[in-house]
Amino acid sequence: MILFRKFKVLLLMVFLVACTMHIMIDLLPKLEKRAAGADGGARDGGCQCAHHPGGESQGWGKMRARMPADAGWPNNKHALRILQDFSNEPGSNLTSHSLEKRVSAGDRAAALGRMRAPGGRAADQHKPLIGDASGGRTVTAHGGSRLSALFQHPLYRAELPALTDDDALFNVNTDIRFYPRSTGSQGWHNEEGNGEEDEFSPTAGGTVESYPNWLRFHIGINRYELYPRQSEVLEALLKDLVSQRITSVAMKSGGTQLKLIMTFQNYGQALFKPMKQTREQQTPPDFFYFSDFERHNAEIAAFHLDKILDFRRVPPVAGRLVNMTREIRDVTRDKKLWRTFFISPANNVCFYGECSYYCSTEHALCGRPDQIEGSLAAFLPDLNLAKRKTWRNPWRRSYHKRKKAEWEVDPDYCDEVKQTPPYDRGTRLLDIMDMTIFDFLMGNMDRHHYETFEKFGNDTFIIHLDNGRGFGKHSHDEVSILVPLSQCCRVRKSTYLRLQLLAKEDYRLSVLMEESLLLDRLSPILIQPHLQALDRRLRLILQVLGGCIDKEGYSNVVEQGLAEATVTHRSPGYR
Repeated sequence: MILFRKFKVLLLMVFLVACTMHIMIDLLPKLEKRAAGADGGARDGGCQCAHHPGGESQGWGKMRARMPADAGWPNNKHALRILQDFSNEPGSNLTSHSLEKRVSAGDRAAALGRMRAPGGRAADQHKPLIGDASGGRTVTAHGGSRLSALFQHPLYRAELPALTDDDALFNVNTDIRFYPRSTGSQGWHNEEGNGEEDEFSPTAGGTVESYPNWLRFHIGINRYELYPRQSEVLEALLKDLVSQRITSVAMKSGGTQLKLIMTFQNYGQALFKPMKQTREQQTPPDFFYFSDFERHNAEIAAFHLDKILDFRRVPPVAGRLVNMTREIRDVTRDKKLWRTFFISPANNVCFYGECSYYCSTEHALCGRPDQIEGSLAAFLPDLNLAKRKTWRNPWRRSYHKRKKAEWEVDPDYCDEVKQTPPYDRGTRLLDIMDMTIFDFLMGNMDRHHYETFEKFGNDTFIIHLDNGRGFGKHSHDEVSILVPLSQCCRVRKSTYLRLQLLAKEDYRLSVLMEESLLLDRLSPILIQPHLQALDRRLRLILQVLGGCIDKEGYSNVVEQGLAEATVTHRSPGYR
């Protein structure tokens, strides 16, 4: 009897254990589903680049086995820098598996706290930190940062001359029509356009404020600037670049390296340059300038530098983390691009496209598992409506491994340039000097051509396009970039005054750049050595100009430029 009772107790225990196991097995999928949903929600909350396995096309998902290591990767996709390593170090043909340090909102706040406002007081000592709506970053309240102080300085508040119809790139009217395309460049067309395409008329029956931000940006371009200093449209356009849904992707024709044209839901378009190097990598010392990599973070930093210099000649650029499967492969109609997608041995999504350099499986762009960083530069207006003229840079390099350009062997080369149109009149030579200063600060040796808007003739600014080969070396200053400045000894007055201002401790260029770059979603954009190199190179520029002034006199070196008639302020100590 005792044995029978023990047997019954044992059976009961087995039954209870079995029931518990059954309940756990039944509940486990629900718990996993709930955890996955929470994780997905966290990912989607701040960025439209989350990966949705269920959204992949049939057959693609079967090629990918879910990686066990995925659980160990941070949920913050902004921290993922796991892409192809193209350095000349051992193992350079392998995918880099190093993670850059994640910069949290607290880290950004601390970085801003290190920036001291004019007068030596802490920039945010008594200023509350406010959240930025585009990604949870923190910035100091208005008036508490060096950047705000810079843009309030009189040198950054000079007004342009009154604009005439001839000074505006476009005279808006209700006859303008926009025709969205799946590939190629965006544009507006007149009534005579091809009626077979879907028609979109952003200007019909609405105010300028109702137009898409990219169209408002285009309408605002004038003889003197791509965008005004204080521009709500600029901020809105930058947000569009990182948040608008991507509807189609195509490879950009021409060029030496892979670039993609991305079209958004609002018909805007941008040029996407994918990440090829980590922030810490420098251009290998044996690389020629014409075979260097195009860096996405250089494009972003160039936009911010151009704005701080008050040139405003670089189209708006923002960093974005893109889902390679959902936002490139699944929306492209470019079969050549689509065929280059594959799954790496590490089970990551990769592609390489078609181009002259670095477009092969050995140089593929790989995500982790399918996220990739890149820069998105807003398109300029369609060439059919706003023609641009391409000019050969007088100080173009030879692009030959052994030959030198004429300017490299002739110290009097500038005298010849100054006698050649369009450099013999107007302000074009001063524009070249601005571009030279801009390139030297970045270390960009690849300025072989430049463009201007044809409508404005020779009396307009140079557009600072294609800056991806800047910021390649922070440990080397390429003084040959400054040859145009040292040979011609000419500089625009407003440029010279701003360079002097940015060399002062209260407006130090490196600190201003650091603060400005914190606003980008992919921050940090530049590591500290690159920021410090900006200050060092700025001093070299002022040394060259100082030598020119000592030799030729201030009035023969510093000239009044286009639209500077209203610039009358001269701060104490400036000359």
